[in-house]
Amino acid sequence: MPRPLRVAIVGAGPAGIYAADALLKSDAAADPGVSIDLFERMPAPFGLIRYGVAPDHPRIKGIITALHQVLDKPQIRLFGNVDYPTDISIDDLRAFYDAVIFSTGATADREMSIPGIELDGSYGAADFVSWYDGHPDVPRTWPLEAEKVAVLGVGNVALDVARVLAKTADELLPTEIPPNVHDGLKANKAREIHVFGRRGPAQAKFSPMELRELDHSPNIEVIVDPEDIDYDEGSIATRRGNKQADMVAKTLENWAIRDTGDRPHKLFLHFFESPSEILGEDGRVVGLRTERTALDGTGNVRGTGEFKDWDVTAIYRAVGYLSEKLPKLPWDIGSGTVPDEGGRVIEESGAHLQSVYVTGWIRRGPVGLIGHTKGDANETVSNLLDDHANGRLHAPSAPEPEAVDAFLAERAVRFTTWEGWYKLDAAEKALGEPQGRERVKLVEREDMLRESGA
Repeated sequence: MPRPLRVAIVGAGPAGIYAADALLKSDAAADPGVSIDLFERMPAPFGLIRYGVAPDHPRIKGIITALHQVLDKPQIRLFGNVDYPTDISIDDLRAFYDAVIFSTGATADREMSIPGIELDGSYGAADFVSWYDGHPDVPRTWPLEAEKVAVLGVGNVALDVARVLAKTADELLPTEIPPNVHDGLKANKAREIHVFGRRGPAQAKFSPMELRELDHSPNIEVIVDPEDIDYDEGSIATRRGNKQADMVAKTLENWAIRDTGDRPHKLFLHFFESPSEILGEDGRVVGLRTERTALDGTGNVRGTGEFKDWDVTAIYRAVGYLSEKLPKLPWDIGSGTVPDEGGRVIEESGAHLQSVYVTGWIRRGPVGLIGHTKGDANETVSNLLDDHANGRLHAPSAPEPEAVDAFLAERAVRFTTWEGWYKLDAAEKALGEPQGRERVKLVEREDMLRESGA
């Protein structure tokens, strides 16, 4: 009797869970069946939904409900707090599974090469996001002494960072932020936030809803300079062909023509300002220098040679995420991705690394919204199943599910399970209940492991 197809998925964020869902909906799930194990280095699943989405975005966090329904399926097991490759290597995985899918995402900050980037007070946005999202592997405190702050970038992460810096701690208290984050934000001295984009309003990468949400806070006055509302032929074409870009531009236009109100925290959205240098004294940030840019007709910009210094003492770089290199896999340094064809991992020779696949940001880079990873997962799983049907997968030496449990026990790896997530979930909700909050997120890894029953 044929056994189920055994698949390991490394990374239990949306990309990995969508891949598991695609496997469960495939013909192979009916005959001979599929058996899926998800490995996650954090004690809890859900990846960037838990540790990358701002706490005041419950709408996006609602995606967890759909992911829950997938992980509830009996064909799936979760092994949390298991790190690749420290706890389990690719050779170990190949011994237990017919195929391995890597969906480890992107959590580091992309480098930005301008003078002064190393100064004290110059921060990567990803580190700040990890702090306010209660990531267990980052410091528990964050320096928030600057009254005037710059955020570099015009994507949704830049908006999240700017919004969290501009809101009051009590505005964020109803969310799931842990006590150390609330205490840190209470000490936040920021009163002026400046967000800088190198190009114009039509090229901003904000989502329309995320942008409009900036204006919903009673404490944040959003300000756009009318001189920054400019379009060339390329920009007009972008607006005509992209409904979201048009909606963003219209919102910015409306803000540019209105009178400035009296809300206490000012959030400036600047366009056509390209960061050229972070200014410092005695090793600390004391300002930002930008070069004014101008549209070139195509939607791109050129420098004008006109520079301006901005009085800020903290700078957050939100210029994109970067994946960490996965040991024993091919790597494209430029894009920070694993080379692939249709999700099949491709070696330098051009050959497919047998039975090894990628999906999500580790495959295509940190672009697109969470839902875009579904298409990735479907393509990767389709090719994996094609390889399976045509006998191109290798044969694992120990395909029995219990062999994985025995291996982790022998290695003394303390892992969490899907049942353990339900326990952790209940514990966090219980912490929030006395305060009328949906949950209070646990931060310490040891606390998470204990509440998960690991």
